[in-house]
Amino acid sequence: MPWFALERFDASFFDTAPHRHRFRMDLPVAPHTVWEGLAGRTPLSWCRGLAGGRYTSPAPHGVGTTREVTALRLLRLREEFVHWEEKEEGRRHAFCVTQASLPIYRRFGEDYLVEPLAAGGTRFTWTFAYEPARFLRRPAALTDAPGAAFLRTLIADTKRHFGAA
Repeated sequence: MPWFALERFDASFFDTAPHRHRFRMDLPVAPHTVWEGLAGRTPLSWCRGLAGGRYTSPAPHGVGTTREVTALRLLRLREEFVHWEEKEEGRRHAFCVTQASLPIYRRFGEDYLVEPLAAGGTRFTWTFAYEPARFLRRPAALTDAPGAAFLRTLIADTKRHFGAA
């Protein structure tokens, strides 16, 4: 299978990308439970549209960690973490996709922010940021709906998994 290289970026891309989707969820579980689901051995295993999520670099994980995941059974992604922070008051990590099995993105990444809520539970903010490949720029601007619909299924699966649906 061919792999297509994507451009790398820094954390500012999550605020400047041409396409951004940010979802905030209040979940009725402890922050460490959400973090384990995101950063543990089988990340995002509850999401029906994702499969095969696995780290390709050894623990402990942090900036520079790599992993692979398959979306919708046809798009394989190789990711590298550009941010990884674990603090008492919250945890955050973000990655950029370095390679994809289809040439549909110029840049793509996700940012996960896990924060404790004062009343208990967790606020999880999941941000998706991307720039389509040059040949898809105009169509992507016109047809962002299918991608946004897929992202909403990931959010619904996450809420259901953690008992917030």
